[in-house]
Amino acid sequence: MQFCNLKKQYQELKPEIDNAIAQVLEHGMYVGGPEVGELEKKCTDFTGAKFAKACSSGTDALVLALMAYDVGAGDYVITTPFTFIATAECISLVGAKPLFVDIDPQTYNICPKKLKELLDTTDIPEDKIKGVITVDLYGQCADYDAIREAMKGHDLFLVQDAAQSFGAAYKGKNAGSQGDIGTTSFFPAKPFGCYGDGGMVFTDDAELDLKLNWLRNHGQNERYNHKIIGMNGRLDTIQCAVLNAKFDRFRYVEIKNRNNAADKYMALLKPLADAGKVVLPYVMPDSVHVWAQFTLKVEDRDGLMAHLQKNDIPCAIHYPKPLHMQEAFADLGYKKGDFPICEEMGKKVISLPMCAYKEDGEIEEVCEVISSFYK
Repeated sequence: MQFCNLKKQYQELKPEIDNAIAQVLEHGMYVGGPEVGELEKKCTDFTGAKFAKACSSGTDALVLALMAYDVGAGDYVITTPFTFIATAECISLVGAKPLFVDIDPQTYNICPKKLKELLDTTDIPEDKIKGVITVDLYGQCADYDAIREAMKGHDLFLVQDAAQSFGAAYKGKNAGSQGDIGTTSFFPAKPFGCYGDGGMVFTDDAELDLKLNWLRNHGQNERYNHKIIGMNGRLDTIQCAVLNAKFDRFRYVEIKNRNNAADKYMALLKPLADAGKVVLPYVMPDSVHVWAQFTLKVEDRDGLMAHLQKNDIPCAIHYPKPLHMQEAFADLGYKKGDFPICEEMGKKVISLPMCAYKEDGEIEEVCEVISSFYK
């Protein structure tokens, strides 16, 4: 059994993907070809954002977002420590420092109450805290209404890290449109992935969009005229072609398939949840989950993991060590115990096999093996 069956997806879409790649090879515009604009248009139509800029990775999307706001040395940006390192790494890469806030114990996303508490009590000068980066962990949007409420009275931007939530929705609006800038990742194992690294930046602000366009192409506002310092953050045409070929299947079939797989997991594991053996994922009201991961909270995580592996069931931990405890961020001065909820989750979460092509029999097998562990 595979954790995420990318080969099956390719087999289902082989004619469309092969043809899309062949067209790029035929016209030879490997950087900046027409497929780039086509993908950006598809993404704005889907998310509801006014503008979209394709870029080289989800990490670079976050870096570009911070560069667009001129974040640099001496600045701070607030985020969650329970995420992949890219979310906070991008803050350090532009010379600023991350400020961490603990997570909500149900959704595992940044806690709005803790965010407000930090903003109300920090002794860092207000003009040095520039913004907030939220994370839509495991494929569910953060609680953006509550986050915006917590940010009231503070002059802060909001960047939405939707690397895991492209295809999800919050109160009727698709992920990517909740922040002042939204970002996503097209890493192959994400809900909507290309065949390498890729990302996208979204905004409704025309001035930000223009600046993002310069930034991803070495700061050029016209050929060989560099208005600002930028980076090489473009997305290759072939990757855009792959995503264009996948787009309709993702939008109309795969999101539904992911939710069907999650529903089956929920139903089969409910007896264990009712017995207090596992905690199932929580789905917020008025939201659509895209299930980048199907993640349980369990007590004997190591024991269950060993049992699954013994029975040839792949599993993963997202994420075992919170960012404030990573050596790379030791200079920030955080210590064990500073963010107890994310530290607890790091010891108890386990992700099960999940993708849009997970068959019922595979899910049944996974759940039978988990049930056998608790028997």
